[in-house]
Amino acid sequence: MPRAGLSTDRVVAAAADLADEAGFENVTLSALARRFGVKDASLYAHVRGLDDLRTRLALLAGGELIDRIAAAVAGRAGKDALAAFAGAYRQYALTRPGRYAATQIRLDPSLAADSPALRRTAEITYGMLRAYDLEEPDLTDAVRLLRSTFHGFCALEATGAFAAPRDIQTSWDQAIEALHLTLENWPRAR
Repeated sequence: MPRAGLSTDRVVAAAADLADEAGFENVTLSALARRFGVKDASLYAHVRGLDDLRTRLALLAGGELIDRIAAAVAGRAGKDALAAFAGAYRQYALTRPGRYAATQIRLDPSLAADSPALRRTAEITYGMLRAYDLEEPDLTDAVRLLRSTFHGFCALEATGAFAAPRDIQTSWDQAIEALHLTLENWPRAR
């Protein structure tokens, strides 16, 4: 019998808050149970275990991230869309660090294929890249380049690893400009 007041959505939302406060790696069923004042076993009525909880958290966070990105890129194209996409990505990564970390886990491919949030992520990302006239396999390569650049920059910024006196925002803007030029001059696959 599910504990009164608990639901899967409420458990996952609490896990997301815990991830932001304590780090994604510290999201455990025991930590969540303590938050709710229940025994660990009470949570099994709502999630199948830690892997299920973390997967649900990743899907929640992925949906939040793409909602922010979609709002930012709406009505934009080309470099403006790229900068808006990147800015929303960076802001989410820096303000929601635990949730963002959840978006980096590898999901079961069958689950990923059934996820509306992940399908929307692909649609928005490929839509933003449409202005650059890329086709497969170049689109996949471009998406990987963008994700690697955004993630790497955000991960380093979050840990304070940029020690040079140059303004971080200026470096970010230069990175976006470089990505834009790269996408405009993409070496086409043969």
